[in-house]
Amino acid sequence: MAPSQPPLISDDDLDDLERAAIGHVRGRVLELGAGEGENFGAFHHEVEWVGLEPDAERRTELATRAREWQHRAEPLDAVAERIPLPDASLDAVVATYVLCSVTDQRDALAEVRRVLRPGGQVVFVDHVAAPTGTFKRGIQRAVTPFSARWCHGCHWDRNTGEAIDAAGFVVDESRLVRVPSFPFGPTRVLVYRGHAPEAST
Repeated sequence: MAPSQPPLISDDDLDDLERAAIGHVRGRVLELGAGEGENFGAFHHEVEWVGLEPDAERRTELATRAREWQHRAEPLDAVAERIPLPDASLDAVVATYVLCSVTDQRDALAEVRRVLRPGGQVVFVDHVAAPTGTFKRGIQRAVTPFSARWCHGCHWDRNTGEAIDAAGFVVDESRLVRVPSFPFGPTRVLVYRGHAPEAST
C-alpha cells in the first residue's frame, strides 16, 4: 500500500490556516522576515509587534505599513541567526516562509529559543521538501541553487519540520498539507504551532 499523502487544500484554505495559527499569539511578538507586512491583519489587536527584516527595500515598506497598523516599533535590520534582542524577552515568535531562506536553520532556531521566555509561543509556516526519492524531491533539489539566488534565498529542498523538531520546541499543533503548484504538482507546507519548554522547577 502506498503511503498516505497529506491533504490537498486550496491556497485560500492555507491562508485561513496561517491566519488562525498567527491569531493565537499574544504579548510581545517578534515576526522574523516580516517582508512588507503581509501578516499584519492576522495578529490579535493587543499584540506588541516587533518586526525583523534584513532586506532594506522591504524594510522601508514594512515600516510604513507598521505605522498604518499602529505598531510603534521600527523594524529591526538584522538576520534570524543574530536577533538583536535580550534573552527571554519575547512572548512569541512568528516566521512564515522564512526558515526556507535563512543561511543556517539550526542557528536561527537556536536564536528563537534564546529570545523566547520559557513557555513562549512559536508559529512557523513553511514549504517543506517532498519525500526522498520522489520526482518532486529531485526537481526541488535541481531548482534550489537558482531559487536560493534569485528568490530571496529560498531553499525548496529543506527538511524544515525536522529542523524545528531538533530545536526542542514542544508541539501544540502541527499540520502538513499540500497546495497546488505549477508545473510539477502540489507542494507540501507545514503549519506549526508550539512553545518553548517551561523553566525547570
